Amino acid sequence: MIDKIKSFIERLLHFLSIGIWRIDTNGLGRLRAISYNVIKSFVLTYRNLDWSLINTRASALTYSTLLSIVPLLAVLFAIARGFGFQNILQSQLFGYFQGQEQALSTAMRFIDKSLEYAQGGIFLGIGLVLLLYTALNLISNIEDNFNSTWGIKNGRSYYRQFTDYTGLLLVAPVLLVCNAGFSIILNSSLETHIIGVFINPFIQVLPFILTILLFTFIYIYIPNTKVKIGSAIFAGIVAGVCFQIFQQVYISGQIWISKYNTIYGSFAALPLLLLWLQISWLILLIGVELSFAHQNIAKFNFEKETKDITRRYKDFIILLISTLIVKRFETGEKPYTANEISEKYKIPTRLTSDIIYLLLDLNVIVETPSGKDMVPAYIPALDINKISVSYLFHKVDSFGSEDFNIDITEEFIDEWNVINDIRNTIHEKEKNTLIKDL
Repeated sequence: MIDKIKSFIERLLHFLSIGIWRIDTNGLGRLRAISYNVIKSFVLTYRNLDWSLINTRASALTYSTLLSIVPLLAVLFAIARGFGFQNILQSQLFGYFQGQEQALSTAMRFIDKSLEYAQGGIFLGIGLVLLLYTALNLISNIEDNFNSTWGIKNGRSYYRQFTDYTGLLLVAPVLLVCNAGFSIILNSSLETHIIGVFINPFIQVLPFILTILLFTFIYIYIPNTKVKIGSAIFAGIVAGVCFQIFQQVYISGQIWISKYNTIYGSFAALPLLLLWLQISWLILLIGVELSFAHQNIAKFNFEKETKDITRRYKDFIILLISTLIVKRFETGEKPYTANEISEKYKIPTRLTSDIIYLLLDLNVIVETPSGKDMVPAYIPALDINKISVSYLFHKVDSFGSEDFNIDITEEFIDEWNVINDIRNTIHEKEKNTLIKDL
């Protein structure tokens, strides 16, 4: 029996690491292809997940949230008071974040004081502006973490941060109130026995549905890139269900929580809040990794190998992507986006992003908005009749700092001259080879 179990585990591991990647899903049924892609997404997420890094990022967001939670809630309640539904918003927060009643009650007292101070400041409105800035800064930190997973180095501009994040803060209280109204309608329907029989099971799964929708919205809206709805929904379902299960375990662990109360007394709310925030951010960030893996499944098979890519192959990819962008510009066609290059030519998405950002830093290419979604596309930054192979790699070789204390004038002059001779030979040979003619 033990030998059979060991054999099964070995076959399973071999299938997950090698076998599943050799299966052509195009020739399979739709359901089976979806199942394989889901398995691949989980495998790739696990394979590419740096637990030490994601724990550090979750801890950083926990710290930022702790500093920003009162200003963030103060802004939401300021908006809610403007519409007259602050009590509904408060009840929704207490209902959604069950198990955090003590922390929320403490935060509510701080919120009232913050709003009083903001309204009674020396300069009218300065306090509210500072509260809004703190809240927007938290969302910006969240975006930076999401962009890091997606390989996006450039976040939203300051103008887009203000407009997008402020819009999010304006919509959030309205959605919570709509959710409250929806819940009231459902609960009133339960009074009718026949309707209640059908609606009661829906009431039980409603928190899961709302959490999944919230996570899906976050995975689509926050990253500064186009996230496919299917990938966001997939990650939202997994992360949302995990978050709700964690919530239930956290709430039901009264014996465990009471031990904290015995040790810390009234101070117990703080370590419990920190623990809850840490695990919640961990679930959310793993969901981001999952959405990224699912969206890039077709060009993600060699993602792990990009970390160990050879110098020769990296130079090849630099030349390849430069050639594609130049040729597309020469023919007058719509410029490539990073995602189109990755999908069409099967280049790992993170490798594509790294090379494009390098070419942007070298001023070989520039960004240009493309399509109705204004997704960044890329065109040459100068006359394509001046972009030779020699010019490109001279820019690559010269990029960065050479200001070190190593003696290249006497002690290591021979080694330095050899490197220069090699490079000069290559550049001289390819100085007349234009990239558009490759």
